[in-house]
Amino acid sequence: MSEYYWDSKIDYLRNTRWLYYNDDYLEFLIKNVWKMHAPVNIVDYGCGYGYLGLKLLPLLPDGSTYTGIDKGEDLIKEARKVFDKLPYTVEFIQGDIEEIQVHRQYDIALCHAFLLHMKSPRDILQKMIDSVRNGGRVICFEPHWIANAANFGFDDGLQHSEVVRLGVLQKLYEVDASRSGKNGNIGMKLPILLSQLGLRNVECRVSDKVNFLDQNMDATEKDRLLQSLKEEGIGQELEDQFKVVEQLVQRGLTAEEAQEQYTAELKLFKAFDSDSWMTYAPNMKISFGTVSRE
Repeated sequence: MSEYYWDSKIDYLRNTRWLYYNDDYLEFLIKNVWKMHAPVNIVDYGCGYGYLGLKLLPLLPDGSTYTGIDKGEDLIKEARKVFDKLPYTVEFIQGDIEEIQVHRQYDIALCHAFLLHMKSPRDILQKMIDSVRNGGRVICFEPHWIANAANFGFDDGLQHSEVVRLGVLQKLYEVDASRSGKNGNIGMKLPILLSQLGLRNVECRVSDKVNFLDQNMDATEKDRLLQSLKEEGIGQELEDQFKVVEQLVQRGLTAEEAQEQYTAELKLFKAFDSDSWMTYAPNMKISFGTVSRE
């Protein structure tokens, strides 16, 4: 069995990625913003099981190619299995992205929810830039967790401030990033990093996807959405109270803050079920820029 963490999370990835984007918005970006009207060669850093390839290749011009790189042996095996019978030109490379060298041969370098897990995201971005031809693009789909946390809507029986404590969460995210270098709020930092690394025409867009747990929706679709939201961590069952509070204190909260955070999460767990009304916008940031070498 693989010891790489994300090799054990294939089901989680498959069950939650669909919460993030509408296909018509991705098509709008490809055709109207990035103006990809001719075939492109893409490399995807931290590709997982090839999620971005599955989303983008049907929307890209015929003849486009997709190369995925990931450290996970099981993830790469799954990607090859998924694409085996699909009519696309793809290649999957298993290797440590922090060590692997990629030749300057691609039109587009992508990543999705990857840089937030990297201790040195600037170094990974430089690798991405170095793998792209002059005039090509780097495109990063990355989260901004505090915006995520702010983008919930409940019916009148539950107040957002009772179950999502933005100030405490912001403190947690910032302390975690300071300690580990891994930044769940990197989505809003990326335009700055891309420009500092020399990219031109840097922009940032926001995914328009809003998930609506609607009591009037089809029962099967409602159950699917509820389970995916739970897997995403929304209203999950909590571990032992003492253990959770202790972990929060170790991450930088005071004992009082930790206890209040546990109470808020417990309240959401008890309140959030198949009878709930809820809207949730993951608010994924999509940052991009053009490689321009003098």
